[in-house]
Amino acid sequence: MTPMQQELRRAADFLRSADALLIGAGAGMGVDSGLPDFRGTEGFWRAYPAYAKLGLDFASMANPQWFQQDPELARGFYGHRLGLNRATNPHPGFALLRTWASRMRHGAFVFTSNVDGQFQKAGFPEERVLEVHGSIHFAQCLGSCSEISSAAPYTVEVDPETFRARPPLPTCPRCGSLVRPNILMFGDWEWDASRTEAQEQRLSKWLEAVKPGSLAIIECGAGTAIPSVRNFCERVAAAGKGTLIRINVREPQVPAGGISLPLRALEACVLLSKDMHRGEAM
Repeated sequence: MTPMQQELRRAADFLRSADALLIGAGAGMGVDSGLPDFRGTEGFWRAYPAYAKLGLDFASMANPQWFQQDPELARGFYGHRLGLNRATNPHPGFALLRTWASRMRHGAFVFTSNVDGQFQKAGFPEERVLEVHGSIHFAQCLGSCSEISSAAPYTVEVDPETFRARPPLPTCPRCGSLVRPNILMFGDWEWDASRTEAQEQRLSKWLEAVKPGSLAIIECGAGTAIPSVRNFCERVAAAGKGTLIRINVREPQVPAGGISLPLRALEACVLLSKDMHRGEAM
């Protein structure tokens, strides 16, 4: 048996015996669904060639200043991403995670830095998802009412050459001011975190109900560049709640006691599922 097979077997055995599943997900989770992860400037510019001409990288574009200085540029960027996320279907790994959680006493809770809403689209309950950086499927008012609302009514037409939004831009149904995505951007002091804070409270309550040592922590595609998910999963494991299973093709290193799977998210979920079925058949 290879070291990889041994790690897969360890992970599968723990997943079968766990009472609860904490899913940590970074940008790598969406790659197998066809979503870009914007890793590196070149990757971002391949996805958005118009910004290469302007010399703007992801961090430059994901900045709230554009909603004041050039709202059509800002809305073009986030409007395109909103349309892409709406059109993208979650890969089969999401369904496998749901299946494993359905057999566990406390089910699953998701902690993700992704803003794409893929877990809800895959059938995970809204009340069991924590989006630590917010969600592109929600909007917040740029006016005085500071309303958070669903982005479902909004459509943004984007010029395919310039990636600028064509008027009219989305406005608040309450006061008529422009809206922005309810997403934590770089250098963002205006993000309304109230929705995420409510999610954090629900996750804390859920974790309190899980018996120490019985939690499977499966982390998919969370890198060190933006370490929110990685750090949280490590803290939960270090607190004695359970075992960390890290799935990361580029940065698979784990603290002592963790399980390292240097694989892509979908590939790892499929292999784990096969190993879990092997154990059930024995």
